Amino acid sequence: MSTAQAREQMIEQQVRAWDVLDARVLETLRKVPREAFVPPQHRFLAFADVEIPLPCGQHMLRPSVAGRLLQALALRGGERVLEVGAGSGFVTACLRTSGASVRSLELFPELVELARRNVSALGLRDVEMVAQDATRLDSDARYDVIAMTASLPIPDERFQRQLAVGGRLFVVVGQPPVMEARLIRRITEDAWGTESLFETVIDPLVHATRPQGFVF
Repeated sequence: MSTAQAREQMIEQQVRAWDVLDARVLETLRKVPREAFVPPQHRFLAFADVEIPLPCGQHMLRPSVAGRLLQALALRGGERVLEVGAGSGFVTACLRTSGASVRSLELFPELVELARRNVSALGLRDVEMVAQDATRLDSDARYDVIAMTASLPIPDERFQRQLAVGGRLFVVVGQPPVMEARLIRRITEDAWGTESLFETVIDPLVHATRPQGFVF
């Protein structure tokens, strides 16, 4: 099977099968070569619907979860996006390919460099990679979209408060064995709406606030 065939099989049998039906999202997943963001020793898993190990104990999101994230955020182009958790840069590249300008925060400098190389290799511009602990972000900046690729054990309002009015945040909240993906919209300066999307399990955000007595 060729790489193009394997990618199309991933899209049709894994991503679309998980209710990702937005044609723009599916086209983005065709354009961004997922295999280029997978460490060489795991490249045989590039199109499998599994989390793929990355350096520093992190993982790439499953293709189906990445697809649901992109579909929920419904990028139209021109949005200013904050990504929390660059990983190897795959979701970053998908966000940029969807027409957004992206500022991506990543705790681990090794992953910042990896993601920067991967994104640059595709010739993508308007992407800023920053080595920073997202839990210590102290900024008045507002974003149209915030994409969190790591989970929060408990809700943390600091992230939704960085949305511009009308903006939207994708976040996964909870603890194993079940977490809930949510879409949060900022309706006014003082009001937000939350939509429950699906259940999944992804890596927790390092240094995120945890419930009292939480053991990890």
